[in-house]
Amino acid sequence: MNYQDDTATMQKNILILGVGNLLLSDEGAGVHAVTHLQQHYQIPAGIEVIDGGTAGMELLSYILQANFLILLDAVNSGKPPGTLIRLDNEQVPHFFATKMSPHQIGLTDILAAATLSGGSPERILLLGVEPASFELGMELSPVVAPVIPQMIAIVLNELRLLGFELLLSES
Repeated sequence: MNYQDDTATMQKNILILGVGNLLLSDEGAGVHAVTHLQQHYQIPAGIEVIDGGTAGMELLSYILQANFLILLDAVNSGKPPGTLIRLDNEQVPHFFATKMSPHQIGLTDILAAATLSGGSPERILLLGVEPASFELGMELSPVVAPVIPQMIAIVLNELRLLGFELLLSES
């Protein structure tokens, strides 16, 4: 299915979900990205931006309501630290079947539960960054921090293609 061609006829319900552990440096990359979106952009109706942290099945109800799920995360792909990884649709569960991330089990279970319930999003996009550090600390490493604006730019472009133009907040 070409998602962009069908956007005029389907209800646009987009979930941008950042996951990860803020206490383990780069493991919190997805959460840092959604926090930036929440703090710096006006989020219009039809888009929900959620800091999923390390929550597991508690996120299922949000995912079941989404037509388009954008996952932001740190992912271990075996590529050099700081590498931006983009996976679409069926690539996402396939990736998690073969690679490990610190919270892979939770994401795999949630996506499987969504599929089994018949409410899986029509489109899934995973934007991940290869971590450099899982050291205890709330700051991203110097290798990963510069990738967050790139992740956000991709999200903003995807939303633009769907007819959403996010405006910067006044504050």
